[in-house]
Amino acid sequence: MSVILKSQKILSKWVDYNNHLNMAYYILIFDEAWEIMLGKIKMGAHSAKTSKRSTMVVETHTQYINEVKENEEVDIILTFFDHDKKRLHLKLEMIEKKSKKLSASMEWISLYIDLNIRKVTEFEKDKIQLMDDFIYKNKDNFDYQNLRFASKLKK
Repeated sequence: MSVILKSQKILSKWVDYNNHLNMAYYILIFDEAWEIMLGKIKMGAHSAKTSKRSTMVVETHTQYINEVKENEEVDIILTFFDHDKKRLHLKLEMIEKKSKKLSASMEWISLYIDLNIRKVTEFEKDKIQLMDDFIYKNKDNFDYQNLRFASKLKK
């Protein structure tokens, strides 16, 4: 069983002159799905506003594997998640619902930021516990193969 973060219908305004999803909107869809997860680990928009702590993406790798067209629906699935004291490492996949085809994947590294000073900071203990609990509950669903950024965490 996969960790589904979001389902999304492809809107006509996101389709380009090649009659498929424009690459910018793949990123938008992945980002919006990840925001759901950030809320669960208390690092999303609410955290940025109230505690002045947030995450910022510093490196990504995106693969466009199969076309996605207007009105198709996709699931965004978290296929890997890990962290160290200051970094998040994750990979998401976009699966076209009807055909079950892998449409795209995106792997990235984010840093945890103290927005008051705009510098990297360490995760608080409660956030580490939330992440570790999530990883423990979902580790059997994760795909540890072909990760480009596995060496970026400082464990």
